Amino acid sequence: MTRSASMLKAWQQGLRRLVQGQSPGARAYRAFELVLARRIRLSPSFARLVFTGPDVDFMHTLAPDQRVKLLFPAPDGSLPTLPHDVHWKTALSALPAEQRPPMRTYTIRALRPGALEVDVDFVLHGVNGPASAWATHAQEGDRLLMVAPNLAHAGDPGGYEWKPPQGTRHVLLIGDETALPAIAGILEALAEEQPELAVEAFIEVPQEADCLPLRHSANTRLHWLPRELLRCDHGQAMQHAMRELASLPPESAFYAWVAGESATVLDIRRYLTKQRGLARESLMTMGYWRLGETCD
Repeated sequence: MTRSASMLKAWQQGLRRLVQGQSPGARAYRAFELVLARRIRLSPSFARLVFTGPDVDFMHTLAPDQRVKLLFPAPDGSLPTLPHDVHWKTALSALPAEQRPPMRTYTIRALRPGALEVDVDFVLHGVNGPASAWATHAQEGDRLLMVAPNLAHAGDPGGYEWKPPQGTRHVLLIGDETALPAIAGILEALAEEQPELAVEAFIEVPQEADCLPLRHSANTRLHWLPRELLRCDHGQAMQHAMRELASLPPESAFYAWVAGESATVLDIRRYLTKQRGLARESLMTMGYWRLGETCD
């Protein structure tokens, strides 16, 4: 998307607000019932699921790493009804335990309100969890619920961490496969809005075939770290990249965004803050999952 297209999208969103009106009492997040419209296999380990629904034009996102909750059907295929006038967590907790749907956190990969479509990229790692099992077997027409930011809400809904300080000139991105959708979105946003920034990105993935073509600026150095090729365990390539490969400019206009397996991310955070003296405001780290637990 070009800068002009991005501006047009923002203008269209603003027009929708004027037409529909933002409600002072509208909740920041609401549940959207979605149907799987298309399934795109990106690589051996990744699939893009394109969802649609009549209310997707009321969905909102403010950042490329926007988090949402996906609520998967119960074994009988049923989904709960979550009223919009009640907080979604309150509505869920009111359900009997056996009726509460499995829930996981994901990143919006792309939102096209005009087309009533929203994309979510899934890591395919077997059927060892409700999210990966659903993503592995889902067919067009299957339904789920997404709890996502509500366009009618007048304030900032939150749920994202990509917040580089004003004046940032150098960006470092490090993540594993669970962070790939967010990193891909960040690279695209930087290419559109701040192509002059010096960006370095390291992405650890399971296989060499998972090194996807990503759109980025000419000032971006993108490094893929496939564990299959490097013959390393999960997280080791991220740690090596941080200590041996990444460039850490000494100036203050530096921002690092790190996400992935919790213990690996914590180790990188300690290294940057305690050994390299990086200011905490110049660093954002997120543990998306924990090794030994379901990687959903």
